[in-house]
Amino acid sequence: MTDPHRLDDVEMRTWLGFVRTRDLIAAAVGRDSTKESNLTYVEYSVLAYLAEDPDQRLPFASLADKLEWSQSRLSHQITRMEKRGLVTREAIPHDARRTAARLTPRGADVLTGAAPAHVQSVRRHMTDILDRGQLAALADIYDTLLAHHRNSTAGP
Repeated sequence: MTDPHRLDDVEMRTWLGFVRTRDLIAAAVGRDSTKESNLTYVEYSVLAYLAEDPDQRLPFASLADKLEWSQSRLSHQITRMEKRGLVTREAIPHDARRTAARLTPRGADVLTGAAPAHVQSVRRHMTDILDRGQLAALADIYDTLLAHHRNSTAGP
C-alpha cells in the first residue's frame, strides 16, 4: 500500500521533473528574451496577452487571471512597462473602479520584433528536443492539469 504522506518514486520523479524543467526552461527562454529583445519573460507575456485581444486591451482582473498573478503584482508590472512606453492604463467606461491595460503601438512593435527570437528560444529549449508524439502527450497532460486547476471549485 502507498504511504499517503510520501510520494513514491514515480510520483517524486514526476513532481521534481516538472518543477526543475519548468524553472530551467523558463529561465533559459527569459535569458534569451532579455538578450535578444531587451524584454523580460514577464514583459513578453504581458505584451503577448494584450496583443491576442482584438482591442489589444484587457481589464486588469482578466489580465491578472491569464497571468495567474495578483492584481497588485500586475499593477506594479504595468507601471514599469508604462515608463518604457509599452502599455498604457485606461479607465473602463461605466466602471470608474476598474482599470484596463492597453498595448501601445511601441509595445506592439517591440513584441513583433521579439517574437521570432522568442519562438526560436522555445524551440531550442523545449519543442525541438521532443518528438511529435512526446509533444502531443505533454500537451494532453498539461491540458488535463490546467482544466483540473482552473475548473476546480474545491479549496486549496
